[in-house]
Amino acid sequence: LCGYIFKSKSPSCGLARIPVYDELDKSKSRHGAGMFADAFTKANPLVPTEDEGRLNDSRIRENFIVRVFSLFRLKTELLNKKARPGTLVQFHTEHKFLLLAHSRKHYEVLGKIVAEVKNIPWNRVLSSYISTFMEALTLKSTPKKNTDVLLHMMGFLKKILTKEEKKDIFDAIEDYRNELIPLIVPVTLVRHQVKKHNIEYLLNQVYLNPHPKELMLRNHV
Repeated sequence: LCGYIFKSKSPSCGLARIPVYDELDKSKSRHGAGMFADAFTKANPLVPTEDEGRLNDSRIRENFIVRVFSLFRLKTELLNKKARPGTLVQFHTEHKFLLLAHSRKHYEVLGKIVAEVKNIPWNRVLSSYISTFMEALTLKSTPKKNTDVLLHMMGFLKKILTKEEKKDIFDAIEDYRNELIPLIVPVTLVRHQVKKHNIEYLLNQVYLNPHPKELMLRNHV
């Protein structure tokens, strides 16, 4: 299980703002989660959850799906018997720009965890890394964060592209930063050049393909 969508306003499944009445004085109430939603989130703290109504917001929807696919990758790549310290290093490297698009602070903390992978018991390292990784992704990406990531990626291409090619991409990044075009535009331009020039480090970056393109989650302004 890598994600769960709850029914909004449900006494059992609402994630928030559900009236919870005092057992003795029914006239008094507070707001909290529905009974099942509360039990589920406590039993499955890593599983991304979202209220169905909030998914109408394009940025909330994208953030939820990013977390769903990220948890799937964590489970398939790190939570298996073949995973080793080297697996964690590779996983962290491939998720660098995705993490930076959500939280630079968490990325730095995760880097310290990876650096200590040989000095701390493997199970403790995994537990700490996975919980911090998923916590990082609860912080939404923003035009500013994505712009910083794209400019960072352009650093790998600046000596390869022509002046005109660089201008086209930088103009697209700036238009995205000003929320004139969707994120998919500069990402597609960068991805094209990365593939064209076979920039291996960037080819392996999850940020360029964090979820199936058919979901069109980066097509909003």
